[in-house]
Amino acid sequence: MGRREAAEARGRRAEALAAWWLRAKGYSILARRVKLPVGEIDLVAEKRGVIAFIEVKERATLEDAMGAVTPGAWRRIARAAETWMAQRPRFNDCGWRYDIIAIAPGRLPSHIRDAWRPGMA
Repeated sequence: MGRREAAEARGRRAEALAAWWLRAKGYSILARRVKLPVGEIDLVAEKRGVIAFIEVKERATLEDAMGAVTPGAWRRIARAAETWMAQRPRFNDCGWRYDIIAIAPGRLPSHIRDAWRPGMA
C-alpha cells in the first residue's frame, strides 16, 4: 500500500471513530464524506435540531490535530456546508455550526463544538 492509500485508510478509520463517538453522544449521522464541487465535509450530524458540519483530523497529539484545520479548509467546508444546506430545504429550520473532532492514538476523541465561524479567517 502506497503512502496515499495508507493516509486514505487512516482518514477513513478516524472518520469511523468520530461517527461512533458522535452516535454515543446522541447525534444522528446524516452524511459522511460529502464531496461537492466547492469543498468536502467529513461528517454531517444532527442533534436537537442543530446540524454540525464536522472536520475530522487525526495526528500524533490532540493539539496537532486541532491545529491541522487551516483557514483555507474552514472556507472550503463553509462553502460546502452552505451548498449542502441549500440542497436540503427540510433543514431550513435547523441551526448549524462547524465542529472539529480531533483524534490521537491512545486518547479519546476530542469534540470541539462551534470551533469556528465563517469569516474568522
